[in-house]
Amino acid sequence: MLTFTITESDHCRGVESFLRNLLPGAPLAYLGKLTRGGHLTVNGLPITPDTLLVTGDTMALKESGRTRELLAAKRPSLDILFEDDRIVVVNKPPGLPVHRTAEDEQTLVDVAERFLAQRGTPAKLRPVNRLDRGTSGATILAKSATSAGMFGRFVKETGLGKLYLAVADGKLPAEGTIDTPLEGKEAQTQYRTLFQGKSAALLLVTPITGRTHQIRKHLALTGHPVRGDRRYRGAPLAAYPGHCLHAFLVSFRHPVSGEEIVIHAPLPAALLEEVRLLSGDFYSRILLSLPSLPMT
Repeated sequence: MLTFTITESDHCRGVESFLRNLLPGAPLAYLGKLTRGGHLTVNGLPITPDTLLVTGDTMALKESGRTRELLAAKRPSLDILFEDDRIVVVNKPPGLPVHRTAEDEQTLVDVAERFLAQRGTPAKLRPVNRLDRGTSGATILAKSATSAGMFGRFVKETGLGKLYLAVADGKLPAEGTIDTPLEGKEAQTQYRTLFQGKSAALLLVTPITGRTHQIRKHLALTGHPVRGDRRYRGAPLAAYPGHCLHAFLVSFRHPVSGEEIVIHAPLPAALLEEVRLLSGDFYSRILLSLPSLPMT
């Protein structure tokens, strides 16, 4: 058996996502065979479709010549959270734009297309949901124009379940709803304070509507901008490549299979460090609470 101890970089990662990073060149059908065929255990127990890895877990994978051939020497350039024939959901790092805003600028789509081409499964990718440059987390990319149209219509009609984590400046109430209109349109953001520090708080944020920069604008309007968000006067972070806002969870009913898909995106190392500095001795407790955060 091959055994792996889960670290913070994979905290709140689905088992299939872990396998995709471990065996980046493996065909989707082979990864499905591993997860469904009893080849994996976590802490000695069989996995289930909703098994979520947490720091300190031990994952064991049945060893074979095929798995040894496919094992990567290092993490791939693209962090894939979920993939099927129609979409790939990736964990966007902070500071990387989804779309090109300058002629010589690299984008998430560029990185993803290059990775898929090198893997031997090229696709022309189109974003289904869009994160700001400084925001990290789960981003859905469609693999064709047909899939983009299908998922685009689905999102417009049904919407996505979304949970964000944010570090916001100042002291906030235990929970709240911000409903200030944006762009002349109705807008609503709900939040809950997970931890209150001396000068900032860790928030669980749910955008009920989907206006441009909604979370960032709403928090700034309350006097509690996202830390590192220079555009909306957040406290500067010299070493952080973006701002402390992370698309932690996205959920949807797959428009083709009808399956309910729930995808978690592990926090980037820079954001984990900000949470560590904010929470001190409570850091481990906060990490342990993340897998069970509710959708509402």
